[in-house]
Amino acid sequence: MKDWIEKINAKIDELIQQKWMKRLRISGSVTWNLFLLFLVFALVGTVFAGSVGAGYFASLVKEEPLRSKKDLRELIFNYDSTSEIYFANDIYIGKLRTDLDRRETTLNNVSPDVINAVLATEDEYFREHNGIVPKAVIRGLLQDVTNSATQTGGSTLTQQLIKNQVLTNEVSYERKAKELLLAMRLEHFMTKDEILEAYLNIIPYGRNASGRNIAGVETAAEGIFGVKAKDLTLPQAAYIAGIPQAPFAYTPFTNKGVLKSEEALQPGIDRMKTVLYRMKDAGYIDEAQYQTALNYDIKADFRSPEMRPEDRYPWLTYELESRAIDIIAEKLAAEDGIDPERLKNEEKLKDKYKILADRDVRSKGYRIYSTINKDMYDAMQKAAENFKYYGHTYTGKDKDPVTGEEIDVEMPVQVGSILIENTTGRILSFVGGRDFKTTEVNHATQAFRPNGSTMKPLLVYAPAIEYGVIGAGSPLVDVKFSIGKWSPKNYITSDERGLIPAREALADSQNLSALRLYNDIINKRPADYLAKMGFTKLAPNDYTNLSTGIGALEIGTTVEENTNAFATFANGGQFIDAYMIDRIEDQEGNIVYKHEAEPVQVYSPETSYIVTDMLRDVLTKGTGTMAKNTLKFSADFAAKTGTTQEYKDVWLVGYNPNVSLGVWLGYDKQKTLYAFNNTYLQPSVRINKLWGTLMNSVYDVDPQLIAPKTRFKQPKNVVSASFCGISGLAPSAACSSAGLVRSDLFNAKVFLPSQPDDSLASSSVVTIKGKTYNALPSTPPEFVKTGGAGINQAFIKRMLGRLGGNPASLLPKNSTLSNSSVSAVDFPADGNPPAAVTASINGNTLSWSGSSNDVVGYRIYNVTNGGHTLVNSVLESTQSITVASGQAYVVVAVDITGLTSPQSNVVSSGGSEDEPDQEGDQETIPPITPPEDGTGNNGNGSGNGTGGNNGNGSNNGNGSSSNGNGSNNGNNGNNGNGTGNGNNGNSSNNGNGSGNNGNGNNGGDNGNTTPPPETPTQ
Repeated sequence: MKDWIEKINAKIDELIQQKWMKRLRISGSVTWNLFLLFLVFALVGTVFAGSVGAGYFASLVKEEPLRSKKDLRELIFNYDSTSEIYFANDIYIGKLRTDLDRRETTLNNVSPDVINAVLATEDEYFREHNGIVPKAVIRGLLQDVTNSATQTGGSTLTQQLIKNQVLTNEVSYERKAKELLLAMRLEHFMTKDEILEAYLNIIPYGRNASGRNIAGVETAAEGIFGVKAKDLTLPQAAYIAGIPQAPFAYTPFTNKGVLKSEEALQPGIDRMKTVLYRMKDAGYIDEAQYQTALNYDIKADFRSPEMRPEDRYPWLTYELESRAIDIIAEKLAAEDGIDPERLKNEEKLKDKYKILADRDVRSKGYRIYSTINKDMYDAMQKAAENFKYYGHTYTGKDKDPVTGEEIDVEMPVQVGSILIENTTGRILSFVGGRDFKTTEVNHATQAFRPNGSTMKPLLVYAPAIEYGVIGAGSPLVDVKFSIGKWSPKNYITSDERGLIPAREALADSQNLSALRLYNDIINKRPADYLAKMGFTKLAPNDYTNLSTGIGALEIGTTVEENTNAFATFANGGQFIDAYMIDRIEDQEGNIVYKHEAEPVQVYSPETSYIVTDMLRDVLTKGTGTMAKNTLKFSADFAAKTGTTQEYKDVWLVGYNPNVSLGVWLGYDKQKTLYAFNNTYLQPSVRINKLWGTLMNSVYDVDPQLIAPKTRFKQPKNVVSASFCGISGLAPSAACSSAGLVRSDLFNAKVFLPSQPDDSLASSSVVTIKGKTYNALPSTPPEFVKTGGAGINQAFIKRMLGRLGGNPASLLPKNSTLSNSSVSAVDFPADGNPPAAVTASINGNTLSWSGSSNDVVGYRIYNVTNGGHTLVNSVLESTQSITVASGQAYVVVAVDITGLTSPQSNVVSSGGSEDEPDQEGDQETIPPITPPEDGTGNNGNGSGNGTGGNNGNGSNNGNGSSSNGNGSNNGNNGNNGNGTGNGNNGNSSNNGNGSGNNGNGNNGGDNGNTTPPPETPTQ
């Protein structure tokens, strides 16, 4: 029974177990099937989601081109780099103006601490990932989807590089998708070190000590701490590495280059501490290094605020920038197959390439090396700043460049000066102006002004010598003339020197002789010489206007051009174009431009030496003596001064065998420099002193260069030859007898006096008003000098030429030839008896007034007790004699024709004056004093004749002091016809012209206005 029961139980258990197992199998099967179904759905869902995501991703990047390795690398490495400028001898000036300062470096020139700080802070897994970190991407996506307030970032260095160099900073899924795609692609094309190096060169770092925006670790190291990136300490490296997260919040400087306040600096310092902690956490530094850096006072390392180059050296910075742009513009044009010469004539083409060049100059990281000597430049700026005699500063009206409102502006006397090394053309230094804030115009290189009498050696004397027209001492005609309403005159009052040596005419800057000489050669187009010497603004009229000979250019020239032209004489006639940029290098040190001199032979060495020798006299006895006296040293200098109409410009250009220095003074808005008070020196004196002062300043820097011991070498074909001083021809016996033989320098290759002088013939002469004239047959012999020499009338006509002029002025009193016995011409006597004189007596001295202009002498008679005894005959220059006591006297004037005046009133020594007797009583005629410039003494000369010897009206009417209206000339030459005309125009000292230009242009030394008091030396 027991066994049976056990069997039953066992069977029941078996049945139960089979049922459970069956159920278990069913449940398991169902579960498994459900799992498989879920897995299928999950996989399908994942694939679907992935497909949707992939499709969306593909849609985001569909417009992104498939970039090649070359294209992608070029984009990555195409980061702008700021160009730098240098003084001569590679002395650093600073960076050119740009929106962003950047200087490229290489990874091996970066401190390891910087690299570690960047990796610890910006990309912990940089060495392991393939451009992106998936979990960081997902985390960023979830943060964006959930609109999380905490954004932990997640961009790798590679992504940041793509964003900055290939894409933009746009916030969008499309840009992010492209960033991810390109980052992974870039990892296949660049090594990790290349990516890291590129990142360190492009990332922004806020501002430097000048207030400029900066990028790149090298620029940040120098701009914030004043060290190279390779020399950054751990705290400095941590500070810099922390800046990119918020560049303008963490940078220590404001946009003005001022160090921020303590409070404003704190965020950057806190960020530095965060970077240090991450470096420790990543194992780059240990605890000791961390604590030391944490407690370091980083504020002590910030560099002091630094002036920008354009603030320290504004004239120089802008000038180098401008010239570099011109150079690169020509280079770019040449690379495009365009002749760079076209840029000079085609404005649109020029503008196009200047825009392209401007971009390159500011962003290609060029190193621009100039010729400017730093010490000389600094010395000249200081000397110019301290000069005390510029003149009055006016206040005028101008428009605000921003608002257009009318504002008050200062108008100081401006200055421009430049120093050029002759043999190379290197511009060693310059002065651009008084104050860059007043005007940014560089008055040494950009301001075009008429150059006054500094034009004379360039355009008149040198060409005339080159053509074989004159030698250094050849006689020139310094006699007035008129062309229409233009009646030029000399700088000093209105003197005429007659026949004057060329050397003297140039040294004293005589306008009349220069204009007459220029008139003789103008048909040869001597202005072509100016074009060869770099005058860039010559107008068509400058080739034909006579007034160009004394500097009346239509547009003008710059101090650089004018000085550069004078250096041609120093170089033996070879023009070497001045330059300021020696070379330009790219970031790798490759030379992209190197200046190459291209000398142009303008004048012969002989001409250059002769002109130089003549210009030596300017400093020793001419218009530049004060400049020479201002110098603290001696050298073989030659120079020329210049003054334009109404003292609106004054110039002085001087040179020695080594250097040329040019200086200009004037107002930006043309205004006379002359001041009618004693506050300032005369304009010509100012320019003399300033030239000497500036030359002294550079002498202190380099005495050997500025004061060479060598002298200008005289070429073998420059010889000294004798000639007749009155004609310039070979001396004749008559010339020798008259004491007129001179000698001076000539170019034996083109011109030596060989034709015998034909100007003189034996003659008897008289003296009237200090001038000599041929005596007439009827001239009383007691007033005649015999054995003299008279000038051939054909010679007179030849010398006065087409411009004409008063023949009597050929040998004025102040001529260097006036001591000879030469008489210039026949005197134009009027055929009327002279006017009576008025006599007076003081003790035993008998005096009398002057008479008519043709008087050659006076006869004094003793008329005591009714007698009439000749006591003495004296020349017209004598107007008093000593007489005996107790006697009565009268004086009679005698003219060149022998006619006598009525006797004067009777005067007695020790007695009273009596009324004049003989020929009836007449009123006493007052003494006649001629005015300065030859306006007639009395009357208007009504009924002026049109032929010689006319002119009515006592004392010659309204003509020159020597002639009546129309006398000798009538309608011809300078005299004119009719009441109120005459030799010299209608107004004293002026005539009707408008200065030494004709038509109102500026002219040479002082122009044609009445000189102010105390006429300055020029």
